[in-house]
Amino acid sequence: MTRCRLCGSAAPVSVVDLGATPPCESFLAADQLDQPEPTYPLHLRVCTECWLAQIPPLITPEETFTQYAYFSSYSTSWVEHARAFVADAVQRLGLGADAFVVEVASNDGYLLRHVVDRGIRCLGIEPSVNVGAAARDAGVPTLTAFLDPATGAGVRAEHGPADLVVANNVYAHIPDVVEFTRGLRALVADDGWVSIEVQHLLTLIEENQYDTIYHEHFQYYTVASAARALASGGLALVDVELLPTHGGSIRLWARPAEAAGEPAHGVSPAPGASPGRRLREEPRARGRVADVLDREKAAGLQELSGYTQFSARVAKVRRDLLRFLIEAAERGETVVGYGAPGKGNTLLNHCGIRPDLLPYTVDRNPYKHGRFTPGTRIPILPPERIAADRPDYVLVLPWNLRAELVEQLSFVHSWGGRLVFPIPELSVVEVKP
Repeated sequence: MTRCRLCGSAAPVSVVDLGATPPCESFLAADQLDQPEPTYPLHLRVCTECWLAQIPPLITPEETFTQYAYFSSYSTSWVEHARAFVADAVQRLGLGADAFVVEVASNDGYLLRHVVDRGIRCLGIEPSVNVGAAARDAGVPTLTAFLDPATGAGVRAEHGPADLVVANNVYAHIPDVVEFTRGLRALVADDGWVSIEVQHLLTLIEENQYDTIYHEHFQYYTVASAARALASGGLALVDVELLPTHGGSIRLWARPAEAAGEPAHGVSPAPGASPGRRLREEPRARGRVADVLDREKAAGLQELSGYTQFSARVAKVRRDLLRFLIEAAERGETVVGYGAPGKGNTLLNHCGIRPDLLPYTVDRNPYKHGRFTPGTRIPILPPERIAADRPDYVLVLPWNLRAELVEQLSFVHSWGGRLVFPIPELSVVEVKP
């Protein structure tokens, strides 16, 4: 990587090199096991000018998202998170029956179903054919498309400008962040709102969450770098919320530059911003933005010192997990996996874990049953297999759903089984019924 994709500065600096892995959602069918499997370097770097962390765009979104294995509705806690967000946004923005809500990367309608239930007009924009079909089957109007300025302008021309545009867990997934942001601006009304949720680079580094680095995620944001990315497309950051989702995320509230007030200290104004325009919650919102910017600066994320120790801590996660699995195998104890998320495949490939140490993993998503994890080729089975086999340990790969899964997997207590969480550090948990 010779240039930063956001600001164009030369030679971003290495943060952590995870070797070469297959795309994390490229699950294998049984008849593919004797075929070659492409791998790509997974090397995170950071720009020392705008501090956007990024990996090279070695695979295209079309390769990943035309057919997609992830269905959001299979996570109970994530559906509840979406319901709560819709309720809050409706109240905060005063959205009524005449409003129009658009979600970009709307997946299987997990969020917009709650908008439909409120009688508010909405549209999902989802590039994955199979996932978008599931949303339409559930009664959520969905356009199969990738967002760019032309798509945004087309939706606006046909449906009108959106009062709220939602882009949850997609802002990291697009290699051309400037064009995508311009697409968001094309969708949103001149006095409308854009809400973006994306993992926070601050918690990724502080909590050792390196398994969330994979080829689908082209960039990793601080609030400072996200504000600069928004400004590149004519949007201004107005407010930020810290969320526990995905191990630590930020919810960015943005508006068209001409509708936004003065930026928080440390955030450059978007082109065209009107300094005289005031918002009802502006002082409090600007304070929240400034507080997070101060936390990022204190963590050293606007200088190289904040990144230098990350690689060593990543290596320790690998050593600790491998040591645990090897010692369990030598004692004759069984360890199986729970979940087959993208992050799990980064972890499995980086650690070199294969069926001799983890004979299978299970997942609630039927699409994955009978398939195999990319690279490591571990079989994926239905969740009922755990109760049938009664393993000594269950390695939980979607560690970000810890509270939900400790409850779901409490039945392993009946035979003395325990749960293992690999991130942020290895922990073995005895669950209670």
